[in-house]
Amino acid sequence: MITVKSIADYLESIAPRQLQESYDNSGLLTGNYSMELTGAMISLDCTEEIVDEAISCNANMIIAHHPILFKGIKSLTGKNYIERTIIKAIKNDIAIYAIHTNLDNVVNGVNDKLADIIGLQNRQILRPLNNLQKLVTFIPVKDTDSVLQELHSSGAGKIGNYSECSFKVLGKGSFKPNNEANPSIGSKNIKEEVDEDRVEIIYPDYLASTIIEGLKEAHPYEEVAYYITNLENRNQETGAGMIGEMPRELSTDEFLNHLKTTLSLECIRHTDYKGKINKVAVCGGSGSFLLNDAIRQRADAFVTGDVKYHEFFDAESKLIFCDIGHYESEVATKDLLHDLLSKKFTNFALHLSKCVTNPIKYYK
Repeated sequence: MITVKSIADYLESIAPRQLQESYDNSGLLTGNYSMELTGAMISLDCTEEIVDEAISCNANMIIAHHPILFKGIKSLTGKNYIERTIIKAIKNDIAIYAIHTNLDNVVNGVNDKLADIIGLQNRQILRPLNNLQKLVTFIPVKDTDSVLQELHSSGAGKIGNYSECSFKVLGKGSFKPNNEANPSIGSKNIKEEVDEDRVEIIYPDYLASTIIEGLKEAHPYEEVAYYITNLENRNQETGAGMIGEMPRELSTDEFLNHLKTTLSLECIRHTDYKGKINKVAVCGGSGSFLLNDAIRQRADAFVTGDVKYHEFFDAESKLIFCDIGHYESEVATKDLLHDLLSKKFTNFALHLSKCVTNPIKYYK
């Protein structure tokens, strides 16, 4: 049986909700986690039309990139499209789930999909998050491997393409249990010395509670000694935007034509640029906040959406700043989600929305 929780747990193992921006509202918006699913509709947005499409496909879950709810609402009277969409979903027992900026902020997320379509190679996150912590603990030598195994299974010790990373050094631990203690090693009121490994291991901060819970569960001591340090290192697995290289250097006209073709664009708003295009930064949705990061990393082009008039000036001819549209830069997120879910849930009805939810039209 596949439930809403089955889908949510899998998606959040890829893009943890703790990685969403503070203004965001990712997660389950209508329905409940125990609902048994007949199918799921995958879309960029959630509108009345999307709910109708889900009903027609006998899908009782909608998985959207953009949350239909960003702010609290005080009534449900159908006075706008948001309220009408929610009312229709609830009336038809349809769960709505959003996976928004948390999917933007992972290495294999929205921006990686956009970079893949453009054809960028040697990709990495444009602005990595500074969210790494280091756990230091002390383990009896005979228990070190089993405790490390638990920490690794909880998500600790991953560095780029490497897993099960840790550092340990042998030392001597000492302690004296009192009358209230229940020591696993030694006796009450007798000082004990034990060969211990000092173990150091890193993890992203959003896993802290899971890591500590796993440590205490696996550690043999009644009282576990540990401490946590915030690191200055950037986490190359999480963050905003993506940067990579074109397979070959292009002129600006060649690059713009390449964008128009690969992304099926009707138009591109862009700044003037006289140089060649090799290194390209991208950010799906509204990415102007990353312009300085793109310039700092010597990108020749920055591709995003929702660029304001005065923001174009900030490029200062240091790169070509391209606004391809919010919808256009993220519509492939539907394919990304479909690919992820179809690999995990092979016998489950997944439907790609055929609705074009872009509210912006172009007069030709």
